[in-house]
Formats: sequence, structure tokens, C-alpha cells
Amino acid sequence: MTTEAVLVEVLTRLSKYGPHFRRVVADFVSGLRDDPRLTIEPQTHEMFESGLEMFTRRPDKSYSMTDCMSMVVCRERGITDVLTADHDFEQEGFTILLTRQR
Repeated sequence: MTTEAVLVEVLTRLSKYGPHFRRVVADFVSGLRDDPRLTIEPQTHEMFESGLEMFTRRPDKSYSMTDCMSMVVCRERGITDVLTADHDFEQEGFTILLTRQR
């Protein structure tokens, strides 16, 4: 399960590596969209508003808006384990499944 907001963030961050890589990452995301095992939550106005509410309630945190929207969706769906190395999710009570390599 992921969100369109996460896919937008992936495409945006990786787009700076040139035309070839842009095609590769676009094909990857297209493949994800075609995978019946994956649910991609559409980005809606309601998701944006809920994420913004969380973003606003956490001025002491460095959570991105995408992270806030993702956390809201996870809570709504009862998801507790998140495939990320982002410790911001731990601060909100989620179990992160990846570790950062240093």
C-alpha cells in the first residue's frame, strides 16, 4: 500500500538525474500502478486537508507534508508497520521496517 503523494515525491526527487533516469523511474511507477498486489491510495482534497492538519499540529517536527498525509492514511487503514527508514514515523508510533545505512 502506498499513496499517490509518495509516488509524486519519488518521481520529483529522482527527476534530477537526467532523461534516461526519468524514463526508468516513470516506467517503474507505471509498473507499480499495474501491479494488482499493490494498492495506491489516490491523492484527494480530504487527504491533503488531513495531512495539513497534522502538519500544522506538529510545528516542532520536521515532517514533510507527504509524510503527514502518509501517516494519516496509515492510521485510517490500521497500518502500523511502514516500509521506510524515516524515523519520523517512529515518533508517531509506527514500526519502521528499514534501517538507514551510514
